[in-house]
Amino acid sequence: MALAGVCGARRACKDERGSAMHNFKENMIKRFFMLNGLLSIVILLGIFYLLLSRSLPALQEVGLKNFFAPGYWKPTAFATPQYSMLNLIRGTFMVGAGSLLFAVPLGVACATYLAEVAGSREREVLKPIIEILAGIPSVVLGFFGLVVLSPIIAQIFGLNSGINALNGSILVGIMALPTIVSLAEDAISAVPQSYRHASLALGATRWQTILRVILPAALSGIIAASMLGMGRAVGETMTVLMATGNALAKPGSFFDSVRTLSANIAIEMGEVPMGSIHYHSLFFVGLVLFIITFVINLLADIIFQRYREEF
Repeated sequence: MALAGVCGARRACKDERGSAMHNFKENMIKRFFMLNGLLSIVILLGIFYLLLSRSLPALQEVGLKNFFAPGYWKPTAFATPQYSMLNLIRGTFMVGAGSLLFAVPLGVACATYLAEVAGSREREVLKPIIEILAGIPSVVLGFFGLVVLSPIIAQIFGLNSGINALNGSILVGIMALPTIVSLAEDAISAVPQSYRHASLALGATRWQTILRVILPAALSGIIAASMLGMGRAVGETMTVLMATGNALAKPGSFFDSVRTLSANIAIEMGEVPMGSIHYHSLFFVGLVLFIITFVINLLADIIFQRYREEF
């Protein structure tokens, strides 16, 4: 009896030590991930503070209203320098919207095929190929647009030059495809199997089920994927720098040359005198671009989280 009691006490002591060690490891893992999350927030706030602090001299000198007033971006004009960003913002959204018009139908079609039609072997081959697109350097795509795509666009539409917003939209759409395909496939795969079974049981064909049941059920996730692709497109630099023409005039159509916010920073930051109003104005351009991409990604994350909670 005494020996059994001693053995039971030892087992209890070991169980307590094991439980304490397990709880310690769990707490350390939780703290590690929490610190990583806090670090991301600190870095984000640090970037925002840097852009805002460097933008303040330009805001005090030029005024917020003048940055968004009708006109042109001419900070080096000798008579009356102008700092209007309206044409830059128009060019940015034209390239972003054009890339979505190209990438969303193609990306959703690819995601639907991978999630609903392709077999396991096809999926193992196609998914890495699509994801490889994310690893292609933007400067390589820029060369492709400059040398290959722009002459094709000029020949098809009878233009003098194919270096325009359409060229940049197609290239940036290619860059946004992996994001849209991956997230849209997750959204489609998350639709409950009961939806498919119920539709097929009611006599619908497989394609009717996909078009009228699965895709509408996954719509919010697809919208979130498209918005994240838009955020990717808005922040792109080298491709649009090489393929859109960088004209500061107000664009009238996708056949016109445009300059985006990111390309404007890349073009002018290397030559601007440090500490000048022009220098601080470029930081304000970066701040506006940061806010645009942050809002787009935040809205996409909110939509995606609501979709995940729903299903």
